[in-house]
Amino acid sequence: MKLPMPPNFATALLSLCLILFTSVRPVHGESITIAVGDWPPYLSADLKHGGIVGHLLTDVFEAEGYQVEMVFLPWARAYDEAKLAKNSMTGVWMYKPEREEDFYYSEPVLNEQFVFFHLKSNKFEWQNLNDLKGLSIGGGIEYSYGADFDAALADGTLTIQRVPTKHQNWSKLLKGRLDIYPEEINVGYSSLKQHFTTDKAALITHHPKPLLNNLSYLLLPKSSARSRLYLDQFNSRLKQFKESGRYNEYFNQFQNGFYEK
Repeated sequence: MKLPMPPNFATALLSLCLILFTSVRPVHGESITIAVGDWPPYLSADLKHGGIVGHLLTDVFEAEGYQVEMVFLPWARAYDEAKLAKNSMTGVWMYKPEREEDFYYSEPVLNEQFVFFHLKSNKFEWQNLNDLKGLSIGGGIEYSYGADFDAALADGTLTIQRVPTKHQNWSKLLKGRLDIYPEEINVGYSSLKQHFTTDKAALITHHPKPLLNNLSYLLLPKSSARSRLYLDQFNSRLKQFKESGRYNEYFNQFQNGFYEK
């Protein structure tokens, strides 16, 4: 026997379908928030357009019809708020497997290159990590410089002097208390320029052989039903930017000092 459908069941079912449909479809002019930390010269509220990464992320989503707000927070808070979908997403972050529990990873946004900085007066050369034995190496607290480097520290092949700030590492390097200091190349030169005179900064250079090439990504929370939509749109538009050459234009502007106020 076919039971009669409750009078409001069809209406309730239709409402539920509409809610589910509208929760994942594009909405032109919708506002999204991207939680980011301060990371000059790539991300900073003190730079034009929030820095090169802020400019790129904003333009990619604006090309998809969104209104974008960059929300600058301490890095840990940016991560936690995005995880809870208090902000639409957060960027940019290196890959760690455990983050996949809470986030979707975008296609790579940025390719970072870590190099060894040293005094020009120090004729530093290296080809493998064994060449670094016995050297005084500076670093940041809780920083990772890649799996191989971290393993060499763990087994005692290398030692590192960790301090809280980049300024302290540069000061030690300038005073000859460090032989080398690993840092992302553009972050390194930006912080040198920020903290020291031109004459002082000119005493430091970097070895051309990279220690580490590291990709960074936009993270979108799995706790939000809209994240898959944002992810697909972002990846598709970012691919277009790269194929058309527009992606490289941001880095040409960056090298020419466009983002400096």
